[in-house]
Amino acid sequence: MKIFIDGKYCSERDAKVSVFDHGLLYGDGVFEGIRAYNGRVFKLKEHIDRLYYSAKAILLEIPMTHAEMMKATVATIRANKLRDCYVRLIVTRGIGTLGLNPRSCKKPSVIIIAGKIQVYPAELYARGMDIVTVPTVRNLHSAVNPAIKSLNYLNNILAKIEANNAGVEEAVMLNAEGFVAECTADNLFIIKHGALFTPPLSAGALYGITRGTVMEIAEQAGIKVSEQNLTRYDLFNADECFLTGTGAEIMPVIKIDGRVIGSGKPGPLTVKLVEEYHALTKVSGEPIF
Repeated sequence: MKIFIDGKYCSERDAKVSVFDHGLLYGDGVFEGIRAYNGRVFKLKEHIDRLYYSAKAILLEIPMTHAEMMKATVATIRANKLRDCYVRLIVTRGIGTLGLNPRSCKKPSVIIIAGKIQVYPAELYARGMDIVTVPTVRNLHSAVNPAIKSLNYLNNILAKIEANNAGVEEAVMLNAEGFVAECTADNLFIIKHGALFTPPLSAGALYGITRGTVMEIAEQAGIKVSEQNLTRYDLFNADECFLTGTGAEIMPVIKIDGRVIGSGKPGPLTVKLVEEYHALTKVSGEPIF
């Protein structure tokens, strides 16, 4: 595996960062997860846009232009001779002192890793997933805004630990007001009476690229899409439910907090959206070769 670090390629064995990098010391940095399918990088511009938005929000100046970052991402996939892969793009504050002050970091660091990923067991996509609601709430907008994909994911990790303790793969996170925000690594949708509902970004949902893509697919198929505050009651009484994410793609949910959703199997509209999404990923995106 060839890993891009600050303009150079390193082997997996030689790819290292300093113990004084504030990305390691304090989680001070941003990242993106990107997918490539059939020799094309899916939604590359949108992911790079979001990376720069996250960086701007934390006053992190990325030492590459938007065009250079897109080119480096594609080049890293090409260097690893991959056609279908997952890309983790990371920008850290860079090397500084042991103190908290980011002014000690003189130059941000850019890391691009292209490899394989399997977020959930394959059989769950056919069967559907059980999830639970957990006590850990989503970050407040006035603290670390959930729109920022920062390297500090401890809020989500704590919720993931609670999911693990409950014996499930994923968990629903509520916001401080008790409304559904998202899951630990995925956005959440429900279907009720043929319409699609998802929490608004103001509830603490991430600006999900897959989320937006699914909403576009649904609208083009004539399915009404609504962003509104949802409660656990709404989830329990949904006809269908599914999660979306770059790594997860579209994952059907069949049980929440012990309540069976719909028929207890992936619903027909969910299955249709999965098919449409997979068809789109095969023909859309930035060419690698």
